Amino acid sequence: MHFRQAVLKLNDKTYTLLPGRANSFDEIYADFQQTAENGGTRWGLFLHPKQDVVIQRLEIQFDWPLSAHARFFANGYQSGSESRWLSVGEANPRTHWLARIRAGKESDEHIPDIPRGRGYWHSWTYTSVCHSAEAEARNGVTFFGSLNESTGFTLFLYDQPNGIFTVRKDMDGLQLSHSFPALDFWIGEGSEPEVFERYFALLGIAPSPSPAQLGWGSDGIGAKKIAEKDVLQSLDNVADNALPFRIFQIGEGWQADMGDWLLPNERFPNGVGHIAQKIKEKGMMPSLWLAPFAVAKNSILSKKHPNWLLKNAKGAPLKVGWSRKYGGWYHALDFYNNEVRNHLGGVFHQVLEQWGFEVIRLDYLFAVCAAPPPGKARGQVMHEAMEFLKKLTGNKKSIACGVPLGAVFGLVDYCRLGGEVHRGWDNRLQTLLSLRKRADTLTSLRSSLGHWPLIGRAFHDVLDVFSLEAGQSKRTLELQYTSLTIHALLGSLLFNRDKIERFTPEQIAEVEASLDWLGSRVTQVIEAKKDVFQICFENGGAHFCAYCNLTTKPRILTQDAEIVELMPFETLVLTQTNNKKQ
Repeated sequence: MHFRQAVLKLNDKTYTLLPGRANSFDEIYADFQQTAENGGTRWGLFLHPKQDVVIQRLEIQFDWPLSAHARFFANGYQSGSESRWLSVGEANPRTHWLARIRAGKESDEHIPDIPRGRGYWHSWTYTSVCHSAEAEARNGVTFFGSLNESTGFTLFLYDQPNGIFTVRKDMDGLQLSHSFPALDFWIGEGSEPEVFERYFALLGIAPSPSPAQLGWGSDGIGAKKIAEKDVLQSLDNVADNALPFRIFQIGEGWQADMGDWLLPNERFPNGVGHIAQKIKEKGMMPSLWLAPFAVAKNSILSKKHPNWLLKNAKGAPLKVGWSRKYGGWYHALDFYNNEVRNHLGGVFHQVLEQWGFEVIRLDYLFAVCAAPPPGKARGQVMHEAMEFLKKLTGNKKSIACGVPLGAVFGLVDYCRLGGEVHRGWDNRLQTLLSLRKRADTLTSLRSSLGHWPLIGRAFHDVLDVFSLEAGQSKRTLELQYTSLTIHALLGSLLFNRDKIERFTPEQIAEVEASLDWLGSRVTQVIEAKKDVFQICFENGGAHFCAYCNLTTKPRILTQDAEIVELMPFETLVLTQTNNKKQ
């Protein structure tokens, strides 16, 4: 890989920058440095404007032809977006035009000038490139990671036909009048665990210790049906169950509308604070779902305080997403409005201090940075908003959902990696439409497996709630066991959504067995074949490998001269030393 050029476009002028040189121009001075650091190379670019400027593009390009066996990890725009390894010939899927207007708001479809389609890859905040099958067997990668997402998101792009790798700062249109730490990223080589350890050492980030725990969430009831009586009945059933539940979560749907967080709906006639106290009495931590920055168009808040909402160029409330359950388009709060901050401070005080919730699940977080003000980039808004929420949560536990990952490194206790789990295996309609954020079990598991090096480094992991759904076919039971095993190995919080009282003794035993894997230290994840994964981990001083078949067909793997046969959706956990089934 060789440096090609660095391009800075501002005020309709384009400048070429060189590292280690005096890049001084009429409007701006660019301090551009390349240094050896922590076994890799750090690239930094600091901008010092001499007058007010508007940045139109900042990127560094490298010549880097890759072989036909190379693979690229594409980290999605936000934590719920599809994130997975791509092979040569594959591309980040473009959302079908029929769904782009609505669904594109929740992904990066609304961000212009990202090359898309066959032959083009892109990834947000970080990426890894594996050069060949031999390198993959050794878990060897070339890693690229942003060291400063607080000034704007970093986009890594690869142009396969021309062999050009580009690192771009998402700051197009930024009005700049002061010195600005623009690009700052690190390139390293080695195994995935090695490079991620070195990367997070440079970031100076380590999540606080959190014990692996089992929780229950009301997601299975449904946002439109959840009611006080059902939650209280579920609480009794969960508390009476033999499984060691430690967290009980009231999920989406308890509020009057999205944005009206101080007003429980009519299905909760006594509010939710008394439920939090009952949860504590049962020996569990109470958790509550809310979306602090998202506002439904018909909410009381939206009608009472229209000046609190982000606006489009015409002065109308900005559409940041679409949801049928919230009446269609929803909007976002203007985070830089002091009245909004005071309002959110009151909401968090009510939820955490007066109602007594100890864990707060924060969703739809991406909405806050949909329209950054002229002097800020999207990543700045997202980072500052998360720092604000960190102060509001204090010593309570937080779970982030629907958020660009670089903005929450070190700022939340847990992050949900992957999208919603579907009741079936895949969501064929949403897959056909190429939705990057979709309710799809296969996509959710792929994303979580791809993100495994972040676990315990950037934050602790929560996968979407698992379900055993009693009474299904044999194939579905195998599918459920595979999903449950992956959840237990990768998740620090293991959430269930089922009616616990319907669990059979066999299902309880299945969950208890999975809890043996909870808290394991994952050392390597390899996609041995498409959608067939090998997860190596340590547990209780012993070394194991889980072989997970996420396909509808039998698969055969050869590992250490041993044959591993997997039926559709099957998972086998074997000892790594003598390869005998556990």
